[in-house]
Amino acid sequence: MSTAQLKTRAPDTGLPAPVGVRRPARPGREAAQWLALRLIALAVLLAAWQAAVSAELWPRVLVPSPGDVAHAFAVGMTDGYSGHLITEHLAVSLRRIGIGTGYAALVGVPLGLVIGAVRPVAVVLEPAVTFLRTLPPLAYLSLLVIWFGIDESPKIWLLVVAALPPIAAATAAAVRDVPGDLVEAARALGSGPLTLLLAVRLPAALPEILTGIRIAVGVAYTSVVAAETVNGVPGIGGMIRDAQRYNQTAVVIAGILAIGVSGIVLDALLKAVERSAVPWRGRG
Repeated sequence: MSTAQLKTRAPDTGLPAPVGVRRPARPGREAAQWLALRLIALAVLLAAWQAAVSAELWPRVLVPSPGDVAHAFAVGMTDGYSGHLITEHLAVSLRRIGIGTGYAALVGVPLGLVIGAVRPVAVVLEPAVTFLRTLPPLAYLSLLVIWFGIDESPKIWLLVVAALPPIAAATAAAVRDVPGDLVEAARALGSGPLTLLLAVRLPAALPEILTGIRIAVGVAYTSVVAAETVNGVPGIGGMIRDAQRYNQTAVVIAGILAIGVSGIVLDALLKAVERSAVPWRGRG
């Protein structure tokens, strides 16, 4: 029997694939392999961490053991810290991130559309967006506290200012990358400037806009600890800041892990939304 015949019959008869011919990997088996690899890497990291603690390379107050961190996390989940459970601290921070990123999207998407479509506006406003994007959050937190006090407003404003530039920049770049043929075809059919912007450029730029929003959520997440350094309890950043003052390193690490894990989950949810909103992305 020829090799070509074996290639044709192998999937139907269950015969082993001929030499040099690879069967396509099963999605479930491949996912299990990647999961096993991640678990092994995590186990190696925890073992190295525990070995460093056991060898007393650093004082225990500076580098607690994984067990100490797990205990601090369990206490924070049951008894709480600074009067609130870790889940409550995290929920408040996520609410602030959601509000800040939401306001940033409401302003950043229209701003990016105009910057990408209208050259004079881009000349005036694009440097301002770049200027804001290069500023670290702590650079303007003190100014926001002076303007808005120490309650909720400066925290939300800081997250808005941090999240807006990535959204505006991604939207402007996406609008500029809309194929010229598509725009010319719409003009030939009688579309005016506003119709071109909303019915042609915006849908074509939507995948990159959603990517910009994902990036903005990440930026807001990295800025929330800075936003909560001033009167930030409840809030996961405020909890970390409070624990740092009393050298409770295990609580600090537990808070960092809570931020990291919730960030991974949030990014996965945003990816799922992106796949649902723009299912055509990456095809063709």
